Amino acid sequence: MQVLVNSDNHIEASQEFITNVGTRVGDKIKRFEDHLTRVEVHLRDENAHKAGGNDKRCLIEARPKGRDPISVSHNADHLEQAIEGAINKLTTVLERDISKTRVN
Repeated sequence: MQVLVNSDNHIEASQEFITNVGTRVGDKIKRFEDHLTRVEVHLRDENAHKAGGNDKRCLIEARPKGRDPISVSHNADHLEQAIEGAINKLTTVLERDISKTRVN
């Protein structure tokens, strides 16, 4: 399973940070890797240089094998909170989605 991390120009992300995010996502969803081909993480600052809360966004798109992509997003005041929120949402959605396919 491949994990790709992208950030917009308004997010100052070092290669170390990008690698760390990819590792965290991969570790959290490792149990689903047999069902996924790729996971893409998109980090954005929704308001760019303007002041405002809840403007950091993490969108994660998981691509199940042979099925439509699943995406979740989370907005927060801080990028770390947005990342953790999106990871938690993704694990919940994947658990539910994969359990449905096992039943069918």
